[in-house]
Amino acid sequence: MHENTKNAALQAPDKVYALAFGAHPDDVELSCGATLLKIVEEGRRVAVCDLTSGEMGTLGTPENRRSEARKAMEVMGYAAREILDLGDSELFYTKENLREVIRIVRKYRPDTVFCNPPDERHPDHVKASRLVLDACFYAGLRRIETSLDGEPQLPYRPRHLLHYIQFRQIEPDIVIDVSSTFERSRSGIMAFGSQFHKEGRSDEPQTLINRKEFLTGLEARAHALGEQIGARYGEGFLLAGTLGVRDFSGLFPPAD
Repeated sequence: MHENTKNAALQAPDKVYALAFGAHPDDVELSCGATLLKIVEEGRRVAVCDLTSGEMGTLGTPENRRSEARKAMEVMGYAAREILDLGDSELFYTKENLREVIRIVRKYRPDTVFCNPPDERHPDHVKASRLVLDACFYAGLRRIETSLDGEPQLPYRPRHLLHYIQFRQIEPDIVIDVSSTFERSRSGIMAFGSQFHKEGRSDEPQTLINRKEFLTGLEARAHALGEQIGARYGEGFLLAGTLGVRDFSGLFPPAD
């Protein structure tokens, strides 16, 4: 097992309903945090896995970002959070990295997985998307053997995989009404204080996300997505594969 995986694990009973992967700490909070918070409030368990520590980022240190990730976990109510340290800017598609992600999928056995979108500005996001997508499939093959803490893992394949939206404006397949959780999900974002705008820090180098306008832009996108479904705020997702419907009226409920 990857040593940093073991050290970074925040212990909790393993099985979760949703497992959200991000290439870097804060990817998840910025893109699907309000949806994850909604899932938590529905009484379901959520875990997060950051594939890197974000150590190549302009702002913050790996240690600082680990501390921020832990704080975000606490304020968002996640059951667990792990950091794999697969290499920021070196997040390559290798057999070793693929098996690390398979181990996490088999450990948490999620019904639903969230991950980076397949077409993105940052190369790490694109690589993370492919790693997670493939790992979710290969995790179901029993001839691929992995172990956790010296014990062999059973094969497992999640039922659903959703790509969240990041920098590129992608037309979503589904939009989740997050009107009840969007504003509170900002606490998860602001846990990563080293990355975002704060008054009195004008001497820091400017990045795409520490501009004063960045968080305003996120809110504007949530408003725009919400408008598509008649809600105040929305978060959009791409579906990987075909969504099977058993309860038709549950997916398409009648008017109140």
